[in-house]
Amino acid sequence: MSQRISKQRINVDELPVFDSSEYLDSEESIANYLTDILEAHDTGLLAAALGKIARARGMTEIAKSAGITRESLYRALRYESEPRFDTIHRVCAALGVRLVALPVAVAA
Repeated sequence: MSQRISKQRINVDELPVFDSSEYLDSEESIANYLTDILEAHDTGLLAAALGKIARARGMTEIAKSAGITRESLYRALRYESEPRFDTIHRVCAALGVRLVALPVAVAA
């Protein structure tokens, strides 16, 4: 006995947009998210991810804590930007996380 399976087409434009910011509610979740982003080796993606986290936490408060104007922070943390390391460091500190270097595991 075989069942007939109906194949429906999914219209991608009708799917809800996934917003990761609602899951970035702790320093630990932010650190895990940034670790995954850093593994992509994409500076623009890192800037955009920091922007997403800053918006989730409150751009004005993060800018104030980082000692950067809100407008400058918006400009620095968009995908096309290439923020200075100092900016990334200050934003991470304002978010309660820090970037850490780890040795690359060598396959035996």
